[in-house]
Amino acid sequence: MFTLHHTHRTGVRRGTLMTPHGAVQTPLFMPIATKGAVKTLSGPELAQLEQAIDDQTTPIMLTNTYHLYLKPGIERLQQCGGIHAFMNWNGVVLTDSGGFQIFSLASLRTLTENGVTFQSHIDGSAHLFTPERSMEIQSVIGADIWMTFDWFPGYPAAYEEAQQSVQRTTAWAKRCKERDSAYRATPGARPHLLFGIVQGSTYPELRAQSSQELVALGFDGYAIGGLAVGEPEEEMYRVLDHTVPLLPQQAPHYLMGVGTPEQLLEATKRGIDFFDCVIPTRNARHGAVYIHQANSARIVAEGLSHVSYQKLNITADSCSRSLAVLDPHCQCFTCRSGFSRAYIRHLFMMNEPLAARLATIHNVTFYLQLMHEIRMAAET
Repeated sequence: MFTLHHTHRTGVRRGTLMTPHGAVQTPLFMPIATKGAVKTLSGPELAQLEQAIDDQTTPIMLTNTYHLYLKPGIERLQQCGGIHAFMNWNGVVLTDSGGFQIFSLASLRTLTENGVTFQSHIDGSAHLFTPERSMEIQSVIGADIWMTFDWFPGYPAAYEEAQQSVQRTTAWAKRCKERDSAYRATPGARPHLLFGIVQGSTYPELRAQSSQELVALGFDGYAIGGLAVGEPEEEMYRVLDHTVPLLPQQAPHYLMGVGTPEQLLEATKRGIDFFDCVIPTRNARHGAVYIHQANSARIVAEGLSHVSYQKLNITADSCSRSLAVLDPHCQCFTCRSGFSRAYIRHLFMMNEPLAARLATIHNVTFYLQLMHEIRMAAET
């Protein structure tokens, strides 16, 4: 399932994960398609972006169980044959379990040992999510990689609350595993992988406990959750330094919700293989674009020592007279087609949807190229 080809002297791992929709090359970054679309991009367009960077890997994206459950609803997804047919996507899909919404929608939920009742942010209706229900919804979505249902507090978290999070996450992981095993035994079950999620906030002993309990249950991959929620960057790295060595080395490691280009590189050095984050697409919609350093065609420095880039505010007045493309070293559609900074700025100032689209194409390409360069460097 997961083949670890090589570990670079810096700690970066080079691997391949086999999924029902193809092999993905790691380390990798998953663009976010929360509601079944990467904002401003279609599935085939995203696939073209990914394969233009590396045609040896299968395109991959992340969708969200909670949001797809509400709209279009699991009945419609079932009628359409699952998420791949629904959104015309032939690549890999990983689904969040809905656990993150326990954190992000804290004012709209009631949490118990059994699960969580959400008050819909759309119409106020009540919806019970349990570990079993999360597995059922993900089965209807038809994702290639499912996540267990978990809960984590924000940052900072009291020790007692973080401890309760670990206990509940383990209990829910067991229930997810049991329901998943029952599903796999049913006729017509879709093949998939199931990842467990390690919790424990910033407490090393709790991260160790969570890791040990999840590894004992046995999952296809292991995620580290509950980070990038306000803690200092050095705290996140400290947690990774302690936690990643506790996970099976022959399984993929997924750091959820991270991050900036620097964080991606630093986390790969600590043995992380999977990433997802809204940063490149959200920044694009607000006019913040990533460009190569002047006179440099590469993002990752030799020896994987650091990333070299600049972040440009395309709405700045300094761009209003520039006929230069966003990034002369970039081969994305936006840059290759010759759209000038002045024109893209004009689109933003006029609130034209094309502005966000052109910036998103560029930023997603930048992140995909970053991960491709890390993979290539890790082979040496």
